[in-house]
Amino acid sequence: MNNDLLTLSGVHTHIGAYHILHGVDLAVPRGKLTLLLGRNGAGKTTTLRTIMGLWRASQGGIVFNGQDITALPTPQIASMNVAYVPENMGIFSDLTVKENILLAARFAKNINQVDGDRLKRIFTLFPAVEKFWDHPAGKLSGGQKQMLAVARAIVEPRELLIIDEPSKGLAPAIINNMIDAFAQLKAGGVTILLVEQNINFAKRLGDTVAVMDNGVVVHAGSMKELAEDEALQHSLLGLAI
Repeated sequence: MNNDLLTLSGVHTHIGAYHILHGVDLAVPRGKLTLLLGRNGAGKTTTLRTIMGLWRASQGGIVFNGQDITALPTPQIASMNVAYVPENMGIFSDLTVKENILLAARFAKNINQVDGDRLKRIFTLFPAVEKFWDHPAGKLSGGQKQMLAVARAIVEPRELLIIDEPSKGLAPAIINNMIDAFAQLKAGGVTILLVEQNINFAKRLGDTVAVMDNGVVVHAGSMKELAEDEALQHSLLGLAI
């Protein structure tokens, strides 16, 4: 059995007149955390949005769990137990934390219909979600909003979690909390694809890594190997981990 949960083969994406992805090949192994690294403008967010069907691949194929999802609409992809947390988090500021969570639980009409065990698990991973349960989400700090965004993504069982820059602008203590949460999710069998700029975050969490530049993947391998090879880091990212 192929151990890759998600594969992209030769994926091109055009947005208007702009050709952003130029043949992306990417494999996301089942049960692992895969990092997508690269400079700003390399095509990382476009790759995530193309996987989710928010932007259409103009060429190439995307296969999830053995099924071709290249041409599927976003709601259908989401219904296959795939969750996407965009960089802007997509929080509804005027709604309470509880209402944000309820909206993400597709089959629950009220909070009592949400799986109680999953809620307990979310509260353990992200205590701020429980603490500010009845507060407007717009009043939360940046780190608390990020926790809420991830909590919403896992309020139902997920096979694949796709997250765009979860540590951006967060304090180190919040980043550590987020790392612990992702490690626990992975231990529970969730496959995670993460775009990240914080290299320490990447180094502590990643199993496999793909580095993008100019709309293509220019390097793929183990995170450990990249973390230990300073020359490779400099050539790919212009920085040292």
